[in-house]
Amino acid sequence: MELIPFQIEASSKIADRFKDYMMDPLTVTRTQLVPFYQNLSSITGSGKTLILADALQQIRSSLSVEPIVLWLSKGKVVVWQTYNNLSTGKYADLIDNSKVKPILDATEKDIEVADSTLLLIATVGKFNQKDKEQGDRKIFQVQLDQAEKSLWDMLKKRKTVEGIKRDLIVVYDEGHNLSDQQTELLLDLDPDALIAASATVRVPKKLSNTIERLSKDKGWVDSDFTTQVKSSDVVESGLIKKNLLIGGYLSPTEVTLDDMIVSFKKLESDCDYLNTPFKPKAIYVTNTNVITGAEKDDVKQPFIDRKARPIIIWRYLVEQKGIDPKEIAVYCDLKFDKKFPPPEDFVLFSGGDSDYTNFVNGNFRHIIFNQTLQEGWDDPSVYFAYIDKDMGSNIQVTQIIGRVLRQPTATHFPLESLNTANFFIRTDEKSTFENELLEIQQKITADSPEIKLTYYSSGKGLTERPLLKPKYKLSIPEFSVYSQKAKTYIDDIIKQMNDYSVDSINTVGTGGRIQVLKTIGDEKDSKEEWVEIQHSNKVAARWIFAREIQKSHRHALNICDIELSKFDALVEYSSNAAAHIKDTANKVIKAYVEHSNIIQNNLNCSFVSEIPINRDKMIKFNNAVHEGYSDFNGMEIDFAKAIDRTGYKWLRNPSRAYFQIPLLDFSNKKNFNPDFVIWTKDDICALDTKGEHLIAQDSTNKLFNLDTIGDGKKVKIRLITKGEWRDPHTPLSNKGYSVWMLKMGKIESTWSPTVDDSIRVALDNNVPS
Repeated sequence: MELIPFQIEASSKIADRFKDYMMDPLTVTRTQLVPFYQNLSSITGSGKTLILADALQQIRSSLSVEPIVLWLSKGKVVVWQTYNNLSTGKYADLIDNSKVKPILDATEKDIEVADSTLLLIATVGKFNQKDKEQGDRKIFQVQLDQAEKSLWDMLKKRKTVEGIKRDLIVVYDEGHNLSDQQTELLLDLDPDALIAASATVRVPKKLSNTIERLSKDKGWVDSDFTTQVKSSDVVESGLIKKNLLIGGYLSPTEVTLDDMIVSFKKLESDCDYLNTPFKPKAIYVTNTNVITGAEKDDVKQPFIDRKARPIIIWRYLVEQKGIDPKEIAVYCDLKFDKKFPPPEDFVLFSGGDSDYTNFVNGNFRHIIFNQTLQEGWDDPSVYFAYIDKDMGSNIQVTQIIGRVLRQPTATHFPLESLNTANFFIRTDEKSTFENELLEIQQKITADSPEIKLTYYSSGKGLTERPLLKPKYKLSIPEFSVYSQKAKTYIDDIIKQMNDYSVDSINTVGTGGRIQVLKTIGDEKDSKEEWVEIQHSNKVAARWIFAREIQKSHRHALNICDIELSKFDALVEYSSNAAAHIKDTANKVIKAYVEHSNIIQNNLNCSFVSEIPINRDKMIKFNNAVHEGYSDFNGMEIDFAKAIDRTGYKWLRNPSRAYFQIPLLDFSNKKNFNPDFVIWTKDDICALDTKGEHLIAQDSTNKLFNLDTIGDGKKVKIRLITKGEWRDPHTPLSNKGYSVWMLKMGKIESTWSPTVDDSIRVALDNNVPS
């Protein structure tokens, strides 16, 4: 599983903070530690499970005994997904040498024989009992066929056959759900670390003593307790959609659905045009057996006469819109009388969590459900959400947003429609939509300000939707990295990497010793003592190599033959062998950057499509591809007007969308997204306006020549900054503007007194008369 640089940065921060703390931990008693605490604050869709899994593997590499990990979540669906992903699924390769089990399957032998990390998966309901002795939960009962002690006691003592106490790391997904009662029970296990993950930071009161000790005795401030993932990095990576389009409807259900299906079918056409590996999906969130207010639907009548919203929606989709019933799933506890069953092609999942596997395997494209499916079910191909908010419905729109934000293939597409999440909210009062919109705006602003929020309120249909179609049919070439030449160099570098499979010297770590708690003496006269161990758990050379490359150019890993047996070697993370493997990985990155090329592919072009727009802030132009644009920053508006005066067709390039060129440098930036794209008679100009403080770096990173495949206009790149410059590091004055370009492989600037003059220089490559 490929890691993205921001994910490695977050996981490393958690692991490094844990390692630093364990070098000199606080204690409650001589043998009981104050647990390390950390909250991973990251928006939905950022890959929290992947970050946590990688952090655990790093933590494991710093310990001398294989730890026990208790991985918890509130929802059964989330736990089911986590178990499958970590045991045999897409994250399994991130946690090498781990035994993943449901918590109730854990045995005394699993705990006593520390030959691998023991990762136990559970819902909070498995141990959320105030009185463990009186509780009827299996986890607190003595399992006579497996052990003489309760599982809870085994986890608390967690001794190996050698008497060493294993580290216990508690991971709580969706940490905002962690209650005081659950926290108290977890602290009863004497964990070494508590790591929560949530988009919203919320610390239970029962952790106040832990927080106070860490603050007072370690000097931790608020930022030390939280690993914050920047939402801009998540959007930039392509993991989530970057536009949120919300419509409020006072219309009947049918009118709202009409608009949504029209948009749905258009997106299907866009997917066909780009030949995407997926088809769009839609969700319909509504009450189940309630018609209005407290009035319930009468189950003792024919299906055709039923008024329950899931049935009304299903019938409209099938009977009026011609959607195949096999593509529709109804996932809710919808009631039927035996005398009046639903049609045979009505696919109902009313068993809740027990039906989840069958539901997922069905790959339905229209899903009608109530709130039971909100947390835990994620399908990036969901682009549309119909939400029934009338008659006092308690459905929380903000909770559903996360279900639609994930982006298919983790790639932003050249058509903005494929980067946009669409919400159709039906309400009974205008004020209801306004209140919902305010809540959404507050959430988006707080959690992910980089997502562009556009909204409209309409009872008239799609004519009011803030989407602008292009006035002209203009194409944009595709850009990609060609790395065949680099592969030859990379193969040689990997060939020279040492094989540590039978090396027992260089694979041993260096540096400080690690303390572990060990039982000393026999049963009659035993006591726990801290003892020092010199070695830490070994990790695969493949894991070290892959992570090092993924820190900057993860796609370089795709041309590395990491299936070679030398990558199976196990080494300690602080060893000379690990240092050599990291050095090899960095040589691979250098070769990838220096010997790869950026290709402009004119044989594979896409056309500029419609874009979401804030009509209240829109500025109209005569020659722009669209009627107008909004949300200009800094000096962009002056350049937009100057470009428009040239008479050439031009585009205000949406961030991370139509026109983006992959970068080959040693920074973590993925793509170059110029502010403007201008179609001249002879070429296409990619023009970016830069702040003075950025020109030194960006002139090196973003001014380069493009190799071209196929006939078509060649793309040239231009940067413009305010002021006069001798070179990217030396400003001469703040007057006029400087146009930066490559001349004979060398970066040069040309000064112009006005914005219009600088545009002429950028387009014609001539100094104005």
